[in-house]
Amino acid sequence: MFAKVNTFGLTGLSAFSVTVESSTEKGTPDFRITGLGDASIQESRQRVLAAMENSGFSSDKLRAVVNLYPADVKKSGSSYDLPILVSVLTALGDVPPPKETDVFIGELSLSGDTAGTTGVLPMTAAAKEKGYKRIFLPYINVREAALVRGIEIYGIKNISELAGFLAGKTELTPAEPYIPKAEDYFDAADFSDVKGQENIKAAVQTAAAGFHNMLMIGPPGSGKSMIAKRIAGVLPAMTFEESIETTSIYSVAGLLDSGSPFITRRPFRPVSHTASGVGIVGGGRIPSPGEISLANNGVMFLDELPEFRRDVLETLRQPLEDRSVVITRASGKTAYPCKTMLVAAMNPCPCGNFGSQNACTCTEGAISKYLGKISRPVLDRIDIQIEVSAVNYSQLREKTGALSSAEIREKIEKAREIQRERFKGTDILFNSEIPPSKLTEFCPLDEQAEKFLRGVFDNLGLSARAYDRILKVARTAADLDGSEAIGKKHISRAVQYRTLDRKYWK
Repeated sequence: MFAKVNTFGLTGLSAFSVTVESSTEKGTPDFRITGLGDASIQESRQRVLAAMENSGFSSDKLRAVVNLYPADVKKSGSSYDLPILVSVLTALGDVPPPKETDVFIGELSLSGDTAGTTGVLPMTAAAKEKGYKRIFLPYINVREAALVRGIEIYGIKNISELAGFLAGKTELTPAEPYIPKAEDYFDAADFSDVKGQENIKAAVQTAAAGFHNMLMIGPPGSGKSMIAKRIAGVLPAMTFEESIETTSIYSVAGLLDSGSPFITRRPFRPVSHTASGVGIVGGGRIPSPGEISLANNGVMFLDELPEFRRDVLETLRQPLEDRSVVITRASGKTAYPCKTMLVAAMNPCPCGNFGSQNACTCTEGAISKYLGKISRPVLDRIDIQIEVSAVNYSQLREKTGALSSAEIREKIEKAREIQRERFKGTDILFNSEIPPSKLTEFCPLDEQAEKFLRGVFDNLGLSARAYDRILKVARTAADLDGSEAIGKKHISRAVQYRTLDRKYWK
C-alpha cells in the first residue's frame, strides 16, 4: 500500500517542504530510504522499526520503500523519524491517513517516545506560512513551536499517543500560545559599577546607538572586559521580530532552553582566542551557525584580539561587511544572519605596558609582530577605536554615582528612534548600515563640518572606507545630540575614533 505525509527540512534558517512517501508490502524484510538523506536519516530505519515494535505495531516481514520528496534536495537530521513512521503505519493500514493539512516533525527513541528536535521554530513558521493547519512534534518542543500563531501545535509524548489520536480513540489538546515575558535589563552587570572612564562610556554610547563595531586598547586591569560585558545591557530592548530571528538561530544550533525557549535579552557572546574560523563564522559538514550568528542582534566580544590566529580574524571581513554569513558546500549554500556588534579588546603590546606609566619590556620587533596579527582590512571594519587608560586611585574611591545602564540606554533609545524615522521604508536599521550611495542623503554636513572633513581627508590620507565610516559615526554622534545636520564637533569626534591605527599601526 501507499501513503504520504508532510514534513519540513532545513537549510540554514530556511525551511522547505518535504513529502514523505511510503510503499509497503509483506515479504522478505527490507526497509529502504531514498531521497538524498544523510547518515542520520539512513539510520532512521533502525529507530523506526524499534519504535514500531516497542509501541505494539508489528514490523515482521515488512518490505518498505520510503522516499523523501523532492528527491534531488539534500536532507539531513533526525527530525524525519516521526513522519517516516507515520507514513509507514498509514501505508500498512495501522492508522488512518492524516489530513492533508497536517505536518509531522520529530526524532524517535527506540522505545517509541519522542525526542527533542532542533530547528522547530523556523519549520513551524514555514508550515504556517504555507497554509498547514496542524503540526505534530515532540512534547519537549511545544513551547518553542507555540511562539507561532495561526497553526495548532500538538505535543506528542510517544507513538501510541499519536496513533490513538489519529484513530480517534484518544484526545489531544492543542497547546496554548506561548507568550514570553520580556526579561528585565537590570542585572548585576551594570555600568554604574564602572568607575571613571567617562570618555569610554561616551564611545560606548556612540557605538551602541549606531550599532558600530568597537575596539578598546589599553593596559591590563584598565576595565576593558568589564566595560564590554555591560554593552549588551545598554542596547534597546529587542523587538519581537529580532527575538524570533535570534531564537531561530539558537533553535537550529540546538541551544534553546525548552522551559524558556525565547531569546528576549540581547546576546552577549564572549569568544576564546582558541576558537577556530568555523567556530566563529560557522560551517562544518552540516553547516551550523558560528559565534557571530549566535550573537545576532547582540554583541560578540573578542578579548585579547592579537592572540587570535590571523587567518581566523580574516574570516570576519565578509560577515562584518555584509551582516550575513554564507557557507558554500557541494550540496549548496547556507546563509545565517549576523547583525552583530563586534566589540574587541587588546593590550597595546605583549607585556601590556606600552604607552602606560609602567615600563614596557617589549622590543620594537615584538610589538610590531604582536600588532601585525591584525590586518588593515579588519581594522577598517571597526568604526570606533578608543584608548583605555588605567583608572587612578581617586576615581576608584569616587562616591558620586556613575551613570547606570538604564540611564545610558535611555539616551541610546532616543537616538535609535531618530534612526527608525529616518530609515522608514528602507531595509536600513542602523547608521552603521547606511550604504555609500545613501551617505549624501542621510549624512548632510554643515559648512564648517564639510571644510573640516575635507582637511582631515587630505592631511591623513584616509581610505574611501574610512571616509564612509567617519560619516556614519558622525551621523550617530549628531543623533545623540538631537541634530539633523552633522556639525564640526561630530566629525571631530568620529575622526578621533579613527586615529589609533596611526599611533599603533604605523
